[in-house]
Amino acid sequence: MQFLALSRLCTDRYSDEDFAPLLEDEAQRARTLYIEGSVRQIWYRGDKRGACSILEADSEPAARAMIESLPLVKAGMLELEHLVPLLPYRGFGPR
Repeated sequence: MQFLALSRLCTDRYSDEDFAPLLEDEAQRARTLYIEGSVRQIWYRGDKRGACSILEADSEPAARAMIESLPLVKAGMLELEHLVPLLPYRGFGPR
């Protein structure tokens, strides 16, 4: 099952200098999740500082656990705003 995850950096509580020490670890964890096939796609958000990703997971709790494994989430510096389960679009199926 796929999920759309929208997260945001907690810039109201932390400065760029606060985030800097964790950014490489954050990127490494995202790469690991991608290599494992758990993160299908990931983008920076254009509306605010954060990320939008497509996750592959067996359940919503499993998808949340992926997000919660990120160093910035563990540090309380990144929060998950939305986790949306995605369903197939029927319009592309056979008629």
